[in-house]
Amino acid sequence: MKRDLGNLAAADLGQITEGEDMGPEWDDNPWVRSVTDKGKRVSRVHVLTSPLTDYLRYELAAYPGNIKAGESIGLIDLAEQAVEGLSDHDFWLFHDRDLYRMHYTEGDAFLGGELLPADRLAEYRGYRERALCAAVPFAAYWERHR
Repeated sequence: MKRDLGNLAAADLGQITEGEDMGPEWDDNPWVRSVTDKGKRVSRVHVLTSPLTDYLRYELAAYPGNIKAGESIGLIDLAEQAVEGLSDHDFWLFHDRDLYRMHYTEGDAFLGGELLPADRLAEYRGYRERALCAAVPFAAYWERHR
């Protein structure tokens, strides 16, 4: 999936494509920290297909700061493993009860989330469980693909 690079500072993207880190402002994600400091759990599984684009490298380079702040991040690379029964779109599940489907433009710019009805929770909990079971820890993936 191609991401819109228009919102990225060229210097930031250049840092990542040259193998540099994101810089100190990315060392500990303040939003994630504000949630985990309250004892809440933040986790994600990022489903992607390698080879990694410059944008994906840029996006993934921010994950160590999220992990330091307490987020659990796993990856599924569909070029490395076939995983059946995953959703074909992004979604967020808050408190195991509030379900949002993410929407993007053709250029892959984020438009927002659509609240889905509670009767879809079981379906999306299934997607989540399959993704969590198949995911590779971020650090292991990043070591191989950075």
